[in-house]
Amino acid sequence: MVNASILITVILLIVLSGLFSGLTLGLLGLNKTELERKIKLGNKKAAKVYQVRKKGNLLLCTLLLGNVAVNSALSIFLGTIASGIYAGIIATGLIVIFGEIIPQASISRYALEVGYKTVWLVKFFMIILFPVCWPIAKILDKMLGDEMPTIWSRHELEEIIKLHKNSPHSSIDANEEKIVLGALSFSEKTAEDILTPKRVVFALEENTILNRKKIEEIKKSGFTRIPVYKKEKDNIIGILYSKDLIGLKNEKKKVKNICKKKNLLTISAKKKLDSLLNQFIKRRLHIASVFNRYHEFIGIITLEDIIEEILKTEIIDENDKVINFQKAARRKI
Repeated sequence: MVNASILITVILLIVLSGLFSGLTLGLLGLNKTELERKIKLGNKKAAKVYQVRKKGNLLLCTLLLGNVAVNSALSIFLGTIASGIYAGIIATGLIVIFGEIIPQASISRYALEVGYKTVWLVKFFMIILFPVCWPIAKILDKMLGDEMPTIWSRHELEEIIKLHKNSPHSSIDANEEKIVLGALSFSEKTAEDILTPKRVVFALEENTILNRKKIEEIKKSGFTRIPVYKKEKDNIIGILYSKDLIGLKNEKKKVKNICKKKNLLTISAKKKLDSLLNQFIKRRLHIASVFNRYHEFIGIITLEDIIEEILKTEIIDENDKVINFQKAARRKI
């Protein structure tokens, strides 16, 4: 009969083998950058696990050395129960199934939870095996350097947001996804992608008389900032603010006498939206005239257009007659 103490020892060694194996995959699979982010958000489990995870090479050496030592001891003890090829088959089967496959599959899914509950045990083995593991870990630190932080590209972040939105375990809803994706993608777009085309721009010639009929027309247009041009639309010289028409009596003034010329902003069609947004904020402007590489006026772009691009939503007020000016321009072609 098998000695009870040997059987208990074998079971204990199998458990330790599985724990070392599972923790090797689980703890080292936890990203340091992700743990640091969780710690900043107040996750106590991440803070506790980070105590051992931050010493990556020392942790790796400890778990691997412990796993090898336990598996070797398991083979020796099984040799006292069975002999020859039978001991090898039994040892291999137990180690592969109960010492590798099952613990790795289980712990890798709940790495943070299991790591949090076994940190004390990992620290214990790190202390016991320190004289052997520390020199090896130091050599690895010198050879490989610090672990590289995980940095996601803009497109990877977009996919992460989409994944979270579609997951039942995430608190991100469709509106939040739309806004975040808009904020991530708008900097890649240029002014020509979202401008209001020239053919549908409501603009006034500088010599236009601001009589009652024209003021009523401006009022019905719903625009608060109107480009002013000289002779042709390609020659934008200023911006007429509709608020400046308040209280204007039937004096038949010309547009050029009221429009503001110092607040005129002209940009290239290829200007990036993030750069333009910063320019709008810095100069306290809301509208810009867009010109192509041939210095031809091709349309206007407003602060509202950029905000709509970020929010991925058309902002429509009570005075809007047209929702999408780009679609309206295409219909006029």
